[in-house]
Amino acid sequence: MARSSSSGLTFKLHPLVIVNVSDHYTRVKTQLNPPASVCASGHGSNNGEALIQQNPRVYGCVIGVQRGRTVEIFNSFELLYDPITQTLDRSFLEKKQELYKKVFPDFYILGWYSTGSDTDESDMHIHKALMDINESPVYVLLNPAINHAQKDLPVTIYESELHVIDGIPQLIFVHTSYTIETVEAERISVDHVAHLKPSDGGSAATQLAAHLTGIHSAIKMLNSRIRVLYQFLAAMQKGDIPCDNSLLRQVSSLLRRLPAMESERFQDNFLMEYNDKLLITYLAMITNCSSTMNEMVDKFNTAYDRNTRRGGRTAFM
Repeated sequence: MARSSSSGLTFKLHPLVIVNVSDHYTRVKTQLNPPASVCASGHGSNNGEALIQQNPRVYGCVIGVQRGRTVEIFNSFELLYDPITQTLDRSFLEKKQELYKKVFPDFYILGWYSTGSDTDESDMHIHKALMDINESPVYVLLNPAINHAQKDLPVTIYESELHVIDGIPQLIFVHTSYTIETVEAERISVDHVAHLKPSDGGSAATQLAAHLTGIHSAIKMLNSRIRVLYQFLAAMQKGDIPCDNSLLRQVSSLLRRLPAMESERFQDNFLMEYNDKLLITYLAMITNCSSTMNEMVDKFNTAYDRNTRRGGRTAFM
């Protein structure tokens, strides 16, 4: 297990980086794993190649700014890396760096990213190759494996430190903590991505289930955070934790934002909104039924038009 960093730097990671890395991994995995019909027409591969295709590794650079002791990672772009020779395409990297400099003149290459469950021995080769651009690059590792029990983001940020191991100075990766930093445009984009429809269109029930699942997860997370605050206040009341007035003011300000569920005003507003939603639903159902009925009547009249009727039949309407 990697050690913790002692640099004292503060890292801020923007969601755009996570989305870019995830998109890069998904595209590469889709290209290496074509549909079954395409695979059936091709030649078989050995177990090693199949394992690489199922869990491909992607590589790229992360860019951003560093202000004093704060490192903020804003964006990323892909890199061309040959895992056999363990070399980077320097011309491609320099071209990408030049293009990004024209659009974002304040951004610099802060390090690189990859995918996997843990660091690999070959990662240090890439890390050292980027030290001529940044003398202390950061390494962002995204774990693409799905773990429903995991509550934290599957993203780890590493720094490199020189440690003496068995009398030999070696450069090793060390863990570092980070926080998620967002701007308004990123929040809108992430929300849009989260509400995208499935590729097959998806039924209304499927989209409703996904929406309700998201609401349930948000409520569950809010409940867990409120429970933490309750345990903190209970411990402070018992004297297990020293009283901190500044924290109490923050907790008080936060609790004032929560709705008072038992108040009469809340019940009235809730029932009013609930009834409005039911009324809108009923009106939509009546409108839908009327439209369907009109279509059926038009089809009936077209089939039994007066000019083409037989046996003296009359139109329905």
